[in-house]
Amino acid sequence: MRNPFPPEDEHDSAQQTLQKATAASKSTWVSVAVNICLSTVQILVGVFAKSQGLIADGVHSLSDLVADFAVLLANHHSRKDADTEHPYGHQRFETGASLALGLLLLAVGLGMVWSAVAKLEQPDTIPSVHLSALWVALVALVAKECLFRYMLRVATAVKSGMLVANAWHARSDAASSLVVACGIVGNLLGYPLLDPIAALIVGCMVGKMGWSFSWDALNDLMDRGADEQEVEAIRRTIAQTPGVLGVHELKTRRMGDMLVADAHIVVAADITVEAGHGIAVEARRRVLQQHPVLNLMTHVDPADRPDGDHTGRLA
Repeated sequence: MRNPFPPEDEHDSAQQTLQKATAASKSTWVSVAVNICLSTVQILVGVFAKSQGLIADGVHSLSDLVADFAVLLANHHSRKDADTEHPYGHQRFETGASLALGLLLLAVGLGMVWSAVAKLEQPDTIPSVHLSALWVALVALVAKECLFRYMLRVATAVKSGMLVANAWHARSDAASSLVVACGIVGNLLGYPLLDPIAALIVGCMVGKMGWSFSWDALNDLMDRGADEQEVEAIRRTIAQTPGVLGVHELKTRRMGDMLVADAHIVVAADITVEAGHGIAVEARRRVLQQHPVLNLMTHVDPADRPDGDHTGRLA
């Protein structure tokens, strides 16, 4: 029996990778420009207006600059081709950047909480805030919300988890600016405790988001697999390949925003090795074409002749 399929077609993702890298670079540089302006104004006006909340928000914006440069660094390295030391490519640079982002946010959040608690322990030392702090907080709120919507739109378009994380980082900034604005209003109305309380809330928000990003990235680095829906979709794609009689031992693990998968496929026992190889090649081509899979490693099993390791596990 001759091979019913053409020679193997390599999955061409170069254009998609370039598009993602270009979008990541452009959106991140926009974020850099916005955060430089905001952090400078927030910290300077915060010191002048004696607003701990605004200073905390400015430090948060300053931490975004470090996060943005981490994204740019990861974006540069994740584009590298596979080599002898990284045979599957460098996509996990994105996961490493997300982990660094999360740890940075966690550290910044804890610092904010520590500073705010210190102020709340000495309420008599809390000064009245100048009105200029409120205007800066409102401008920062609008700027950060617009930045979030822009970055999330780009991240969704290119399907980048790293950019999604950075976009929600911007949304946390918008939420923190809203809280800071409320705290400043309270201080102006004669409730000085509300300004450090706002800084405390911002610190908790930042810390919680940092923990979430760190935990997700750590799980991905520990070879967390795809969700059940994605695994089942890949299974169906393989099973629908002409010549495939069954699929078992399907496993996945994350590689940045992509997946690496392994599967055992069952084919007729009386076909040639060439024909069985052709079926496996076609199954791989379909999976790489229809799913975010970087590579699919297939093992061919003959039908009705189990090797002892997979008896009763055919799907």
